[in-house]
Amino acid sequence: MIALVRPECPNPEALAAKDYKDPINKEALRISASGKCMYCESKIEHNSFAHMEHIKPKSKFPGLEFVWENLGYCCQNCNTNKGYKYDEVTPFIDPYSENPDDYLVFLGYLVYSKQGSERGEYTIKEINLNRPELVDRRKDKIEGIDKMIKAAFRTSNKSLRNQVIAELKTEAGKDREYSTAIKSVLLAQGIL
Repeated sequence: MIALVRPECPNPEALAAKDYKDPINKEALRISASGKCMYCESKIEHNSFAHMEHIKPKSKFPGLEFVWENLGYCCQNCNTNKGYKYDEVTPFIDPYSENPDDYLVFLGYLVYSKQGSERGEYTIKEINLNRPELVDRRKDKIEGIDKMIKAAFRTSNKSLRNQVIAELKTEAGKDREYSTAIKSVLLAQGIL
């Protein structure tokens, strides 16, 4: 999960007309999330149809159903797992209004709560951010990154090494799938 910047609502008229699924607004959130789920960082087009997520569930907070600041771009799996759960004392991490790095940390392909953060733990558990298929996809990505790291530091050709390191840094970009997990590996290897 990465920190996201919520754009201005491009079509507030749709929300006023009680349409939170408006394609113009959905596209704005898609672009702001780089086409990734706001929770698991999977490229949504790769695993399901995108959902307009209500950060605070509309069933419990009906007054927020058509409020732009309560909407996010989410994959079907995370949206289904989150469902109508919401704890006001320990709310889910909202990557549009806070930095997930304050609550979560990646160790390889698994995400953990940072320093015992209850909100981090609740978000991981209830949204199931370590579900098997997601862990497998992160693992595959990290194994590919590991091969690139080994190749970069095995070669004596500095130009080739620098090219591979530049590509590795690109893989940790916010637009890349599982960039937070990749970034943690590159930080541990002293590349970032």
